[in-house]
Amino acid sequence: MMSPSTYQPSAPAYTVPGLKPDTAAEVIFLLQDRLNALNDLALTLKHVHWNVVGPHFIAVHTMFDPQVDSVRVMVDDVAERIAALGGSPVGTAGALVRQRDWDDYAIGRADTHTHLAALNIVYGAVIEAHRAAIYETEKADPVTQDMLITQARYLEQFHWFVRAHLDPGTGTPVTREAHDEQAAAERGRNGTATRVQEARRAPAPWRGGPRAGGR
Repeated sequence: MMSPSTYQPSAPAYTVPGLKPDTAAEVIFLLQDRLNALNDLALTLKHVHWNVVGPHFIAVHTMFDPQVDSVRVMVDDVAERIAALGGSPVGTAGALVRQRDWDDYAIGRADTHTHLAALNIVYGAVIEAHRAAIYETEKADPVTQDMLITQARYLEQFHWFVRAHLDPGTGTPVTREAHDEQAAAERGRNGTATRVQEARRAPAPWRGGPRAGGR
């Protein structure tokens, strides 16, 4: 079974001018990993789009379609860059599963904060790996690096959109100590329950008419 640690493409027969075939093979390897991650991210975002429920449903539901569209453009750009470097981009589901080092997104039908909390972890992992690839391509292939930098800017913006929903106003997301999707989802779920309980305990707003003990 191939994995990111053992799968290595052979040096291409040709590549872009000014780039050595061995260097191109290293860049292709990095890009195939990014291709897998972005393909998986697009599928995950669509899965959440279909399965999110509860308060703020429509806002969160509609937030994800533009993100899916943008990530799919990134997928196409990465695949075409692999081809331009002389490689053969692999976009099949089976190859993605064989080569990835992460598990499937595990949250099904759930409230908005549960999904957002889990996605906070997902986006964080994708961005961290993208930044590592940016560092690795700085000298090897600045053209590829430029593409990855542009993508990272949008990924970080989308991550901010998600994270902002998890900030209770303190500047710190409720998932700050969670390091995996399930733990983050639990924190998001608990945060939703706490807000509901607080809302139920809060006194009803005065809407006019006589107050007890007043005029």
